[in-house]
Amino acid sequence: MSVLVVGSVAFDSIETPFGSRQDVVGGAATYFALAASCFTKVHVVGAVGEDFGPAHMQVLQRRGIDLSGLERVKGKTFRWAGRYSYDLNSRETLDTQLGVFEKFNPRIPESCLAPDLLFLGNIDPDLQWSVLQQVKRPRLVGCDTMNFWIEGKLASLKRTLSGVDTLVINDSEARELAGEANLVKAAALIRAMGPKILIVKRGEFGAAAFGSGAPFAVPALLLDTVNDPTGAGDSFAGGMMGYLAAHAGEGSIGESALRRAIAMGSVMASFTVQSFGVEGLLDLTRERIDQRYEEFRRLSHFHEA
Repeated sequence: MSVLVVGSVAFDSIETPFGSRQDVVGGAATYFALAASCFTKVHVVGAVGEDFGPAHMQVLQRRGIDLSGLERVKGKTFRWAGRYSYDLNSRETLDTQLGVFEKFNPRIPESCLAPDLLFLGNIDPDLQWSVLQQVKRPRLVGCDTMNFWIEGKLASLKRTLSGVDTLVINDSEARELAGEANLVKAAALIRAMGPKILIVKRGEFGAAAFGSGAPFAVPALLLDTVNDPTGAGDSFAGGMMGYLAAHAGEGSIGESALRRAIAMGSVMASFTVQSFGVEGLLDLTRERIDQRYEEFRRLSHFHEA
């Protein structure tokens, strides 16, 4: 099965205590697509400006990602610049230039109107809803959002959530969306809004999933090198959705497949944070991914006493 992702393709300028990069290809859809493409075919819908040249396109094309839905618009590509603290847990946004993304209105190509899996990146919930109206109902719809939309467009966000299967957000966003400090109670309130599954990203503490069964949590991999957390959450989502597309089988997506997919999402995020920007995702092989997945399995596995 293939995955369609709708979201931002951008240029990022990144500063961390361990180095910096200027005007590198980034954006939520980029990280997602590069991670997911390690497992399955990926289609991207987004918008870039005239400054997004052939070399930038090649970053995605070299991985076989379909860019027929990536619209080139007169103007400049979305740009973001940020600086991270020493522990990499907080960041300061130095500059945001929306460019052509300010008027982005996703139009799904005819070839992508019946996606197997769909992921709605962190964009205006009204645009996310418009995508849902354009496509034939996918087998699984995933969604991301952030506090900006929770605070500014809550009604629109709740409408979108009524049409998605899985919501992927961080722990502070989950608490804000639900209006509940306890994460378990917050998950139940969010699932009542529509998503069958809530996946909560917890940064260096891993991720937790809440569905109809018992909650499930995975740690983050213990790494000896962490340089840049930019795009880790998007890589997590891409790894999870890509793995599901490749391994979920023909029936309904069960709890066992979802748990493995969440673990794989954590694996893909670990490759991202070890390098700057998308560098850690560019030359990955399935052998390296599977080796790290096995390391992750050993890290998180234990026998009953």
